[in-house]
Amino acid sequence: MTRERRRAEHKGRRAETRAALMLRLKGYRILAHRYRSPVGEIDLVAKRGHTLLAVEVKSRKSAAEAAFAIDARQQKRIARAAEHFLAANPRYADHKIRFDAILDVPKRLPRHIMDAWRIT
Repeated sequence: MTRERRRAEHKGRRAETRAALMLRLKGYRILAHRYRSPVGEIDLVAKRGHTLLAVEVKSRKSAAEAAFAIDARQQKRIARAAEHFLAANPRYADHKIRFDAILDVPKRLPRHIMDAWRIT
């Protein structure tokens, strides 16, 4: 792994840690960090009440760049990973699933975008 790639990986982990902390402060329980399935990965899986969140965390120089980085192809991969999570954890079958994004920008608090996209 190159030095640049290691740096990006470290930056991503820090952003995910900040995002998880923010969600906990909002009353969510973190069920999984970097949930990996054969069809994709979810940065954070969280729960509050009967709602499950599949959260994509993006760290960029600006919020616009971070939001733009979550493209339709990635959204579909996250949705497939969420289906896998639900199949592997049937106790959450009656929960509503929501796709959120947390945008991490230097020297700012993470921005939580609830219901950032929907899969039709």
